[in-house]
Amino acid sequence: MERKEQGNKGEEGMGVSTGYEEIAAVDWRGRASNPEKHGGMRAASFVLGLQAFEIMGIAAVGNNLITYVINEMHFPLSKSANIVTNFIGTVFLLTLLGGFLSDSYLGSFWTMLIFGFVELSGFILLSVQAHLPQLKPPECNTMVENGDQCTEAKGFKAVIFYLALYLVALGSGCVKPNMIAHGADQFNRDNPKQSKTLSSYFNAAYFAFSMGELIALTLLVWVQTHSGMDVGFGVSAAAMAMGLISLISGTLLYRNKPPQGSILTPIAQVFVAAILKRKERLPPSPHMLHGSQNHLLDDSIATSKFKFLDKACIKIQDGNNLKENPWRLCTVEQVQQVKILLSVIPIFACTIVFNTILAQLQTFSVQQGSSMNTRLTENFHIPPASLQAIPYIILIFLVPLYDAFFVPFARKLTGNVSGISPLQRIGSGLFAATFSMVAAATMEKKRRNAAMNEGKIISIFWITPQFLIFGLSEMFTAVGLIEFFYKQSRKGMQAFYIAITYFSYSFGFYLSSILVSVVNKISSSSSSEGWLKDNDLNKDRLDLFYWMLAALSFINFLNYLFWAGWWYSYKPSSSLPPHQSDGHGEQFLGTGFNSSKVSVDVDNSIP
Repeated sequence: MERKEQGNKGEEGMGVSTGYEEIAAVDWRGRASNPEKHGGMRAASFVLGLQAFEIMGIAAVGNNLITYVINEMHFPLSKSANIVTNFIGTVFLLTLLGGFLSDSYLGSFWTMLIFGFVELSGFILLSVQAHLPQLKPPECNTMVENGDQCTEAKGFKAVIFYLALYLVALGSGCVKPNMIAHGADQFNRDNPKQSKTLSSYFNAAYFAFSMGELIALTLLVWVQTHSGMDVGFGVSAAAMAMGLISLISGTLLYRNKPPQGSILTPIAQVFVAAILKRKERLPPSPHMLHGSQNHLLDDSIATSKFKFLDKACIKIQDGNNLKENPWRLCTVEQVQQVKILLSVIPIFACTIVFNTILAQLQTFSVQQGSSMNTRLTENFHIPPASLQAIPYIILIFLVPLYDAFFVPFARKLTGNVSGISPLQRIGSGLFAATFSMVAAATMEKKRRNAAMNEGKIISIFWITPQFLIFGLSEMFTAVGLIEFFYKQSRKGMQAFYIAITYFSYSFGFYLSSILVSVVNKISSSSSSEGWLKDNDLNKDRLDLFYWMLAALSFINFLNYLFWAGWWYSYKPSSSLPPHQSDGHGEQFLGTGFNSSKVSVDVDNSIP
């Protein structure tokens, strides 16, 4: 069952040979998996079920959480916004823990199962607190100026709230990277046909995500608004339970990648060995480095970037033939693993501002909707949190069309198995995100002027464009980022690499909290309390804050272009002639990028 692949083709191997080794997959009993019985889209569909239900549950909580925190916990607007962004940031921060535990000790399936129940317990506790008056501060009207003083949740009530919230964060954080990784593990990347199906799986995963979000932002938010937050949180718990049932139902069909022990130790050993041998001279040929004999790497180890790490592979010739300590001598494969990990950091960093914009759509944009006319008919009002469903209504139609028509068409033009490369897809999304904030700033100025100068409350549909544009940009950036990182993953590190993509969300939401505080401090003066100081958006200057984010987003896009170019320039000399096609249908030097690739041995015996 074990397969070897020399060189993960262009982006898939950062332009260098990865020496990737596919871990032997096993079934639920630990026996070698049977390709005719295990894996494939049939098995992955059960994981997609978990993904749809899990995002359904947590999106209904996260996207309407600010309303609950303000109206029932009685926190002020700026603090409430930070509670929401810190919560969501923590969810994505904990994805690193989930990826580490999965790849090192538990495996994807058991990590999802254990922490899925942790997340479920958090939903249940939130529902209990929202239902029992003694666990909440006294009711009051937060919208009435100079009315009754609202008591902020403190003491035991605050403890229960934060405990429930962060149980959800811990569970969701550890489940998220493993859903994508376990689903993708159902496909054999060494097989060209399954490689194409793998690309379709990433689009299917985003479709499941969009469906979950759509139901959460319509049906579940409507339940929260009309039946109470206690019932709403209870429905989130039921959705999570359904997701766990879906996961368990596919147990007999899964291809499971066994954990490989600590994934951080081999990485640490490379840095330690490279430092200890920093004064040694590299041999004239990379074939003389330790472990290169087992990996047909040609000259791929001799890249111009991070070359100092190659010293970790220098074997000291002292004549006694004693085996060196693994903290002093590492293999070429270990060094390549660290090089790839370092090389993806700039791409990861360029998505942080993108996720800061996402944070605004889940906080301030919801408050914008609350201050607008939400009436659709005489008897029906649109819950402000449901505005975020607008892009997902479009995307549940657009994503299948993208995969069915655009990808095959683009594949013929570019030779890339994904239609356009993951890096191109990320860049397209980052560029579009800027216009989301331009639309948000323009609309907010119109809404504020209408309210302040004309005494009018404009329709909530005026803020539709900012959600729609960002939804389209997220389809490109989020899916491209996940596909890009998964294809960089080396043996036993799939979940951890997926976790890194979610880690970007964490930084983005934390950056949002920092920006709110910094902007308030800088914009405060004797005559003004700051752009975002007041609970009244008519007094705040949210439009200026959005313009600042638009400028920041465009600068970030330019920064991304630089690092994407650096990525493509990070290559060794190719052992293949120009325009030769690889096993995955990509052409060398034929996509408009200067991407060099190395030869590949592919075993196509497994479908």
